[in-house]
Amino acid sequence: MTAAEVKAPPVPPAPPAASVPTAGRLAAGARLAWLHQRSRRAPAALLALALCGGALRAVQLWHLMSGGALEQQGPMVIETGAAALIAITTHSPFGEAERATGRWLPYLRLGAALALTGIAIGALQLGVTGVSLSGGVLMLARNVIGIAGIGLLSSLITGGLLAWIPPLGYLGFAEYALNETWRNPWTWPVRPPADRGAWICAAGVFAIGLATVTFRAPGPASSTTASEA
Repeated sequence: MTAAEVKAPPVPPAPPAASVPTAGRLAAGARLAWLHQRSRRAPAALLALALCGGALRAVQLWHLMSGGALEQQGPMVIETGAAALIAITTHSPFGEAERATGRWLPYLRLGAALALTGIAIGALQLGVTGVSLSGGVLMLARNVIGIAGIGLLSSLITGGLLAWIPPLGYLGFAEYALNETWRNPWTWPVRPPADRGAWICAAGVFAIGLATVTFRAPGPASSTTASEA
């Protein structure tokens, strides 16, 4: 008997997508989303956001930074930290291999950024429940949204691991604007909570940053070698 006479057993065809149970597809989608979030260290980010909420409550409850500009600067620092955490989670440990595969990645990146932004605002707001916060929840939400947008947008250039640097730079700029009593819309952390121009600037930056991480993977720092995976 020759090798040519040996016949391999037929390979059964793959079942069509329509025949896969809905529960199975939902389970697979949930697992994919969980693995995506885990690879971005989202669980650690959630813990860090909870700590930010606790820190904000301590600052406001014990009046650690009160009087004059300090009353705004303290919450602004913590809000910037929470926004920077959102940008850091855009880092991918798989680099270029992940960018070239996976048609669900844009949706996963979009969902992750939106979810973490909402959780950050909720955690900070929960932290100041029952205590006074300068500007209230509207200013808190606007600061987180706008500064998170700066981090998301800059991740295209710096990569996720270094995306916290531009938000910290903007924090320094905002604190200088606060001390100099600037009133430009792009200095939204120092504007009143209902200021329309400040909201347009903050929401616009967040929308651009969100579109950036949705359709384009973060930049050089996320293109690390696959050995990190």
